[in-house]
Amino acid sequence: MGKVRGRFTGRWRSTGGALLRVLVVWAVSTLTMLALAGLLPDFRLRSEDGESLTRTALTAATGAGVFGLLSALVWPVVVRALLLVPALVLGLLVFFLNGSLLLIALWLVPDSRGVVAPETAVVVAAVMSAVASATSTGLAVRDDDAYRRRLYRLADRRRPRAVTGGPHPEPGTLFLQLDGVGHRVLRDAVRAGLMPTVAGWLDTTHRLTPWRTDWSSQTGASQLGILHGSNEDVPAFRWYEKDTGRLMVSNRPASAVELQRRAIARTGDGGLLTLDGASRGNLFSGGADQLALVLSMAARRGRANRSRSGYFAYFSDPANAVRTAGSFLAEVFRELYQSVRARLRKETPRVPRGGLYPFVRAFATVVERDVVVAAVMGDLLAGRTAVYADLVAYDEVAHHSGPHGRDTDQVLHRLDRVIALIAKVAEHAPRPYRIVLLSDHGQSPGPTFEGAYGLTLKDLVRAGCGLPVPRRVRRTHSGAEARDAARDALLSALHRPVDGREEEAEAARQLRGRPSEPMVLASGNLGLVSFPEVPGRMTREQIDLRHPALLRTLANHPGIGFLLVASEEHGSVVLDRDGRQTPVAELEDDKGPLAGFGPGAADAVRRTDGFPHVADIMVNSMHDPAAGTVHAFEEQIGSHGGLGGEQSRPFLLSPLTLSAPPAVLAGAEQVHEVLRGWLRESSGPQVPMVEDSRSRAVQEGLLPVDGPPGRDESG
Repeated sequence: MGKVRGRFTGRWRSTGGALLRVLVVWAVSTLTMLALAGLLPDFRLRSEDGESLTRTALTAATGAGVFGLLSALVWPVVVRALLLVPALVLGLLVFFLNGSLLLIALWLVPDSRGVVAPETAVVVAAVMSAVASATSTGLAVRDDDAYRRRLYRLADRRRPRAVTGGPHPEPGTLFLQLDGVGHRVLRDAVRAGLMPTVAGWLDTTHRLTPWRTDWSSQTGASQLGILHGSNEDVPAFRWYEKDTGRLMVSNRPASAVELQRRAIARTGDGGLLTLDGASRGNLFSGGADQLALVLSMAARRGRANRSRSGYFAYFSDPANAVRTAGSFLAEVFRELYQSVRARLRKETPRVPRGGLYPFVRAFATVVERDVVVAAVMGDLLAGRTAVYADLVAYDEVAHHSGPHGRDTDQVLHRLDRVIALIAKVAEHAPRPYRIVLLSDHGQSPGPTFEGAYGLTLKDLVRAGCGLPVPRRVRRTHSGAEARDAARDALLSALHRPVDGREEEAEAARQLRGRPSEPMVLASGNLGLVSFPEVPGRMTREQIDLRHPALLRTLANHPGIGFLLVASEEHGSVVLDRDGRQTPVAELEDDKGPLAGFGPGAADAVRRTDGFPHVADIMVNSMHDPAAGTVHAFEEQIGSHGGLGGEQSRPFLLSPLTLSAPPAVLAGAEQVHEVLRGWLRESSGPQVPMVEDSRSRAVQEGLLPVDGPPGRDESG
């Protein structure tokens, strides 16, 4: 009887507290509306003839109440409909829609005494939503249950899950990926006082460990290996597959779902997060059943597609929508200011930052951050055993502003505040959490290849093949040399057979009559050259027959570090600027063509050489070891994707309570094994063994689509 009475009393106490908070928020909203009516000339709550203060206050109270009800009932429906439009548009529509709800609320007030201009309604609605949110949050500070319920709503969790383990439950693990933040960048930010939270952890509870990426130092390869235990046959961020005729791009849904399918088929298990896991803001699911903003889920059709569920869960609260929209606009103006400042100061290197980029940056640094952080907080309060989330803000800004400087320093400081917030929320979780910070790659600075030499890698390849190039390219020194070399080589080959092989020389002559169009793809400072009409991987001898000057032109260019090509005589070989041809089996890190590209470079090249879909010619840009610079083949002054500099050296920041990682941590697949071991140490989700996991993956729908994947938009 006592337990029943206590439960009954507790329920009434909780209900009474919730009712009191509603009344307080209503009263504050009413006062806010009255204050705005007195300050804004286009907003009034009384008729032109004048009314008593009591009638005006009643109008304000009614309007505030109706606006609150509409925000609670109608706003979620509106947001769900808005998810059909591009995500960038959502931030721009928030203010308009919130103002529309206020106009409707005033229209529903008896006698229609409230009048407001449409443009003023936007301001009034934004202020009221922000004040109501701040009041509600302030009232819930000392009420853990209310605080948790609010965050459950943000993450679409209606009630807490039961956490096993009695009074001392086993700890959960949060893996928080700071996209693109290299080991040196994090260390320097800590020393400069930009990341006090991380600095405090390093002084007391955590250790910092660098690790080496594969040759393809980019999120697609790294995160696939970390989450699914295999990044085999991922040679770059984008590559062409001759056998399927498909252009693979890591950040496109159809490609991401196919890469995840291949990894699951290769390893035999669903991923790092298969049991009781959550994946937030990632390219791949990791086998988790709780998903938000996961790219590989975006290719699903119908109700199974949960790729935008995180947006709905977050923006269903109008206060969140207003706050994020305001931060979105502030970030757009911040980027415009920083871009103008860079031009006025004539900073170099520099790339164009106009067009849609300010909105793309604001989306990555504000909208995606807010949605992912809200989902992570909900996961912690719901007691999930393992959570993996990606924050992409630094990577996006560093591409255009460079990995070192004032712009990225501000982003790192804001990331530290996010980390502090998440750590604070973890204190309210039903189980203790071990927070692991890690990155998927770093970024290397340097002017673009085009900025340094006046032509793109594609232009250089076409010139080396003797194909037409734009006039601006012909005027450059590199373009003129390449065209002259191609012309001389072609004339020489047309007049004499190659090594006495009359048949091959004749075939080469016929092919030169209809020169093939090479496909040139860029992944940071890693370039891939393929000839789609030639089945299989071309050898050096075949390339020389078709395009006698191409390999020499590329290898001798000052902006190129080395090339990887197959060879009929020597197996695969690496070509460099000194005219050396080094068999892949004989590559060394400290001498030869890979000297200066860092430890593990030789093993990374050898591994990629064995991939089924390696390009006909793999091109890595030059690298200046003293300055740490590379040349991106894209419009990026902070780049990653190949070998050279900080891009190949990300970090792992782990609690001292977890076992220390190996002294040499090489490759994303080895990082996966370390994280898997930590989950087992924490008695967390035991990643299924090979014999059991394949059936579980099928049962739980871990493979996002059935049948062959659809084609990407570009091919």
